[in-house]
Amino acid sequence: MELSKRLKAAIMLVDRGANVADIGTDHGYVPIYLKKNNIAHKVIAMDVRSGPLSHARENTLKFGLEGKIDLRLSDGLEKLVPYEVDTVIIGGMGGDLVLKILTDYKEVTRSIQTFILQPQSEIKRVRKFLSDHHFVIVKEDMVFEDGKYYPLIKAIPSADKVTYQEEEYKYGPCLLKEKHEVLYQFLVREKRVRGEILDSLKNSNRSESKIRASQVEKEKELIIKAMDYYQ
Repeated sequence: MELSKRLKAAIMLVDRGANVADIGTDHGYVPIYLKKNNIAHKVIAMDVRSGPLSHARENTLKFGLEGKIDLRLSDGLEKLVPYEVDTVIIGGMGGDLVLKILTDYKEVTRSIQTFILQPQSEIKRVRKFLSDHHFVIVKEDMVFEDGKYYPLIKAIPSADKVTYQEEEYKYGPCLLKEKHEVLYQFLVREKRVRGEILDSLKNSNRSESKIRASQVEKEKELIIKAMDYYQ
């Protein structure tokens, strides 16, 4: 079974022997890989839609895993019992939806020991949520696939609230500390894009353009601050 880069990256963050719930499992590829390669002890594949869950069921049969992966129709963490698993994977969806899933069933969220998250937007808000709710980011990764950048976060509970610098919330404390190559490529691109926007706005006297230029300049300054980690 050939997995995408982003799915492989998520799997690499799973601790061997973990009990895992994959939220928004789609075709069930992550649970199948985890079970087939003896990475996870227990795996629950969950999706809010019956169609993808049906495909996941078919794939478990195809790979000889009938009865070894628990498939559940569930809206986020709805059908998960507190302490039933220690690890939750949430990927392939926007940051707003990730945050909704984390806040809808707080008792379940509090029982999880490891979150592996791959939000496709609003990642700064996701990192801020983790910080505010006493989760510490212990590992991150970032992959480039099909013209898009995919950041991944591994977070665990912390007795104390861990706060980060603004550029760390935006671009990732672990990615910056490790001088992650893919993040650097992303920062170079983002800096170039901001420069092009500023060039297009510099000859305009409209008040809206000046406000926008000020915003973009601040964004560029934060990018440069993040790039300083690579010096």
